Amino acid sequence: MKNTALSHIHENLGAKMVPFAGFNMPVQYEGVNAEHETVRTSVGVFDVSHMGEFFLKGENALALIQKVTSNDASKLVDGKAQYSCLPNNEGGIVDDLIVYKIADNDYMLVVNASNIEKDWNWISSHNDLGVNMTNASDAYSLLAIQGPKAAAAMQSLTNIDLANMAYYSFQIGDFAGVSNVIISATGYTGSGGFEIYFKNEDAETIWNKVFEAGASFGIKPIGLAARDTLRLEMGFCLYGNDINDTTSPIEAGLGWITKFDKEFTNSANLKAQKEAGVSKKLVGFELIERGIPRHDYEIVDSNGNTIGIVTSGTMAPSLGKGIGMGYVKTEFASVDSEIYIQIRNNKVAAKVVKMPFYKKA
Repeated sequence: MKNTALSHIHENLGAKMVPFAGFNMPVQYEGVNAEHETVRTSVGVFDVSHMGEFFLKGENALALIQKVTSNDASKLVDGKAQYSCLPNNEGGIVDDLIVYKIADNDYMLVVNASNIEKDWNWISSHNDLGVNMTNASDAYSLLAIQGPKAAAAMQSLTNIDLANMAYYSFQIGDFAGVSNVIISATGYTGSGGFEIYFKNEDAETIWNKVFEAGASFGIKPIGLAARDTLRLEMGFCLYGNDINDTTSPIEAGLGWITKFDKEFTNSANLKAQKEAGVSKKLVGFELIERGIPRHDYEIVDSNGNTIGIVTSGTMAPSLGKGIGMGYVKTEFASVDSEIYIQIRNNKVAAKVVKMPFYKKA
């Protein structure tokens, strides 16, 4: 079991620690609902140092990224990031990731913790272009500082104008007295904020200064359980649940990051699938009756026939109702379609809704 550079701090704070993607990670501190509310209304800090960071450099770096990712990275300018995925040869997804353009011929790829080795091997196997690749995952820490007060709470730590950073942009500069920190206006919560990348040796210093700077804003540490409820309220996919090696980006509603004006892994087959239509689609749903949908519960029609499977589900803290995502047969994928979630012996009524579930007031 790996520790992050901050695991001992979480333990000292009394966090409940759990194994996650091979790491010893804080799942919660004071409780999921309270932590969720902190991020929606104020500012909270997640240690997500388990994520992977790859650096790709060289004159063919963009060409390699274009070959292995579904989105069009040629549209990136310096200081911009892009959500994308790595398609496999069978129509599924190796992983989803974020591509950062630092400069011409210089990129960072941020991948999921559980897929670091898999992704590295996959991208390396396609690197017949002489691209210099570095897996820096074990050297970097990552804090997600999320919530509507994140910019104001962190501004004293940097000269970068946080409040005016565009979504999915980033800058490299001084933060909390540490140089060369990557400050990215990204996150997995839908409540605004930043993701801060830095070397492990600076982790404790930065953690402490973040909490000093945010003290008057009510800043709190947040665990992975609230990260999951926050992302689910936004309808953000979680790899291993909502997307995996067998789900296509077209089925998963990720057509918007699948650009067919370039060639990439399996692009011809995915284009044919998009044109022909798919037999199942990932949808969001909310329960009309009381209940909590969970991963792998069956989705059925009014006659009890299986029409799909729940991939993510929870009692949404911001909404006070059961919500979820799941794959259903395409004829049941339209908004307001009546579906039922099989919860133990009960067929619980639900309806398909447009995501995100949570909308800012």
